[in-house]
Amino acid sequence: MRTGGKILIDQLVGEGCRAIFTVPGESFIAALDALFDESAIRTVVCRHEGGAAMMAEATGKLTGEPGVAFVTRAPGATNAASGVYVAHHDATPMVLLVGLVERAHEGRGAFQEIDLQAMFGSVANWVGVARESERIPELVARAFQAARSGRRGPAVLGLPEDVLSATASVEGAAPLQVPAPTPSAAQMTKLKAKLSAAERPLVLLGGGGWSAEAARDIGKFAAAFDLPVAATFRRQDHLDNRHPCYVGHAGIDMDPKLAAAIRGADVLVVVGEGLGDIPTAGYTLVSAPKPAQFLVHAHPSAAEIGRVYRADLPIVTGGEAFAKALSRLKPPAKTRWSRLRRDLRASYERLLKPIPSAGRVRLEEVISTLSRQLPDDAIVTNGAGNYAGFLHRYYQYKGWPTQLAPTSGSMGYGLPAAIAAKLMYPGRPVIVLAGDGCLLMTGQELATAVQYGLPIVIIVANNAMYGTIRMHQEQRYPGRVVATTLVNPDFVAFARSFGAAAARVESTEAFEPALQRALAAKGPALIELRIDPEAISARRTLTQIRGKSP
Repeated sequence: MRTGGKILIDQLVGEGCRAIFTVPGESFIAALDALFDESAIRTVVCRHEGGAAMMAEATGKLTGEPGVAFVTRAPGATNAASGVYVAHHDATPMVLLVGLVERAHEGRGAFQEIDLQAMFGSVANWVGVARESERIPELVARAFQAARSGRRGPAVLGLPEDVLSATASVEGAAPLQVPAPTPSAAQMTKLKAKLSAAERPLVLLGGGGWSAEAARDIGKFAAAFDLPVAATFRRQDHLDNRHPCYVGHAGIDMDPKLAAAIRGADVLVVVGEGLGDIPTAGYTLVSAPKPAQFLVHAHPSAAEIGRVYRADLPIVTGGEAFAKALSRLKPPAKTRWSRLRRDLRASYERLLKPIPSAGRVRLEEVISTLSRQLPDDAIVTNGAGNYAGFLHRYYQYKGWPTQLAPTSGSMGYGLPAAIAAKLMYPGRPVIVLAGDGCLLMTGQELATAVQYGLPIVIIVANNAMYGTIRMHQEQRYPGRVVATTLVNPDFVAFARSFGAAAARVESTEAFEPALQRALAAKGPALIELRIDPEAISARRTLTQIRGKSP
């Protein structure tokens, strides 16, 4: 006989769970008690359920296996929704466990009661409630299967308090097998024939379910065919950016030459990406629903293929399996697109040369320094904001996994993601780049980093405003500034109050020494960059956006 809490934890161990990110709640005390004796799972105590969920999501990105967060009833579940949405949008495997009110109180509007299906039904791969202790193993296995299957994503399992405290005799359930779809020989033959006849082919890499092996296989295929390969929004680590076939980032503020190449491609091979509005510039580079390009769409979910675009060659396959199949293709004797590849690569390399921005601290030089100084295996995380445009443009990702960033555009992601990354890869440098508004969305998780002695480096670009919204505001309503100005804390004092090291940088020249000191710190270290508000984006100043450029 075991308590439901013990049954739950034992099943999580069987599923391969090695860490649970949590803010404790009385609704799952029995499960917390079971964790007391379980050495296979590390319990990471967080300061906000949104941070815990983002840590679980980042774990899923890094491992390809579901990260796990455990939160309490309605306040905990609703707080965690921000991380669940990231997992949904980014196709990341994740399991959210939610303690619920006792079964006898269900449906009566009891204290902190919540309907999980109504709350998460539109953003989760699966939502369930374990109403009998005996069914916990079955439903945990089902949650993990749902998180791993097809278009990966979050699964949510509710656990009533009395189900966790009750005892039962039940065997654990074996993890459910998830079929791994692979491309057929006929599909690969057709793809090779279309490429051999092409003049302007282009490959777009994106989506989840990637691996270092897949990145190597894609690199081998691209080199053999001399094909231009671009990464979609915040998936830049899918191919070493130094690879001669890597031609840039099909994200926000895309290189116009890359955008033209996507629009003008005669064969467009999309790998793992749902192909939404960002890599298509608002569905203008690839016409919906019938593209002008011959569209090869390789994706693990049949439901995703054809949802927006009618593919000429739809292939239901995982990214790893497709990359392996591509690496085995023999290139044609003659290609007609080598000049296109060279021109796109040269354009990408020109973009790496910093455009001087306003102010004494130039963010483009900061990012270029990071790209030069950090080792190839460093992991760089970020949330959302205009500051990230500098990172996407000037940083070169050298391998997978080295980029953790939300394609959902969720603020506050960088710090929780960095904590998860450092717990998983303690020997690798982990750097957070955040804006001032972005950092304070989850800034309390600095306490979590200090509690676990995690030497992460947090770089906060402080321009005292919500920069992205200010930019759009100035574009549409010049000079009419409202709701975008921020009064910030002293970030150095803020970090030190948690027990972290901290320094303020007020000139570009001071950044590199500050970075070296931060990397050498034994715990978390924060570097505050004082950024001129004029340096609103990697291309234009605030004055230029207002149309008053001298």
